[in-house]
Amino acid sequence: MKGLILSGGAGTRLRPITHTSAKQLVPIANKPILFYGIEAMAKAGIREIGIIIGETGKEIRAAVGDGSQFGVQVTYIPQDAPLGLAHCVLIAHDFLGDDDFVMYLGDNMLEQGLNEFVDEFESARKAGGPKAPTAQILLCHVEDPRQFGVAEVTAEGHVVRLVEKPQNPPSDLALVGVYLFDKTINEAVRAIKPSPRGELEITDAIQWIVEQGHVVNHKVLEGWWIDTGKKDPLLECNRLVLEVLEPRNEGDVDASSQIEGRVVIEKGAVVRNSRIRGPVVIGAGSVIDHAYIGPYTSLGRNCKVEHSEMEHSVVLDGSSIVGIERLTDSLIGRDVQVTRSEQKPRALRLMLGDDSKVELE
Repeated sequence: MKGLILSGGAGTRLRPITHTSAKQLVPIANKPILFYGIEAMAKAGIREIGIIIGETGKEIRAAVGDGSQFGVQVTYIPQDAPLGLAHCVLIAHDFLGDDDFVMYLGDNMLEQGLNEFVDEFESARKAGGPKAPTAQILLCHVEDPRQFGVAEVTAEGHVVRLVEKPQNPPSDLALVGVYLFDKTINEAVRAIKPSPRGELEITDAIQWIVEQGHVVNHKVLEGWWIDTGKKDPLLECNRLVLEVLEPRNEGDVDASSQIEGRVVIEKGAVVRNSRIRGPVVIGAGSVIDHAYIGPYTSLGRNCKVEHSEMEHSVVLDGSSIVGIERLTDSLIGRDVQVTRSEQKPRALRLMLGDDSKVELE
């Protein structure tokens, strides 16, 4: 079985962070989101992975490399424009061939691994017979299914209908960004037509498979699932991952500092006269001086936090937070400076890029 990870999106909902960085490389607990998907595939025994890349492809290539750091072999598949999930399958045909594969959205995060999902599909296909599935989809119960692709399933667990963002949903089962297919999907993506928004929809391709009389199974997700495409879900995902953090201290913490709860302090980080209350991860080379770092904070590498208080935030590499009384619920990009100025007259002075958002007390 092969893997296909979709990482071609522009990440418009995370701007301005994604003006200069791929959304799939924004870190959760100091690890790029994309890496979690690659690791999940590797743990499921998948060794050949294709990654769909777009305009941020150069950065993704640099971060992932040939895949050897994960124990896999990576093939990059450029997509000139975001023309739909089914279009990704279409352009990946040379890589996929006639092999079964798992397709994974590169900005999604799952608590549950892929092992059981993959094993169940492979076992059912090896058993053969009329119940052997052509595809298997992962579903999740949601409060408002009108915002998602929704599946209608039989009591036997077979998918009979898929609807994209329906006004009258047939169920509360939304499609999670993980799919398993055999080679039939290659025929399906060539048979469907673009949707009104001009994209080849994977829901239409799966519906085509159903209408041809093939079996499409489903599995209901255990645990949480988050689309990290916006700030607040990304911060929530960071919180959930930090909840299971294994504490370790490889840095330099002085005697006047307090470390409480599950805290990771990476090599070269320095903590002086500060309080860190976990779960928190402090990146390598960062300096915390006369500061409070509260729960659910991920601080990247080579950051500086001085005479400040912060919690429930994600700060990317190289940023400085100095003299800030209270910072919370924030996503801060690379090499950002947040400071309190003593300049007179006292005023709020900003230099913000396109699509920035500022909330003042």
